[in-house]
This record gives sequence, structure tokens and C-alpha cells, in this order.
Amino acid sequence: MPHPNQGIEDIEAELQRSDPRFAEGLRTGRPCAPREYRRRLGWFLVVAALVWILIGMALPQGLLLAAGLVLGGVGASVLDTRYDTARRGRRRR
Repeated sequence: MPHPNQGIEDIEAELQRSDPRFAEGLRTGRPCAPREYRRRLGWFLVVAALVWILIGMALPQGLLLAAGLVLGGVGASVLDTRYDTARRGRRRR
């Protein structure tokens, strides 16, 4: 006969494996945002890209402008919530 809390223990193990910081916060009673809501890196990349684009436009530097556009694309892909980064690009339902 399976243990009555086996399903809960399986969910806890999966949560610990996929996002240990969130699981530790739940265990201690001080939860933090789950990994899919932590997007600081994406916002930093978008702001840095905007700065590079503006500098590339102010100074006639095509390389800075192109690098800013590429960096903006990378930042936008980090901010995209349609893909779960912990599962390497599989769509969430």
C-alpha cells in the first residue's frame, strides 16, 4: 500500500529539484517569488540595450547600434513567459 503522502512528497521533490530557492523559502516560512517570476536579468538587458541603441544613434556608430539591437532581442527572450527556462524551452500549458 502506498504511503498516504507519497504524492505530496513527489511534488516537494520536484519543486526542490526545479527551484531550490523557492522551496527553501516555503520551508522556512519566508517565500520568495518562483523562478519564472524573477526576471531581473531580462530587464537589465533591455535597459542596457536601450542605452547602447541611444549611444549608437547619438554617435554615428553602427556597431553599437547593432549590438544594442541584439542585446534587446536577448533581453526580450529572457522576459518571454511563454517558455519555461527550467525545462529548456518546452511550452507551458
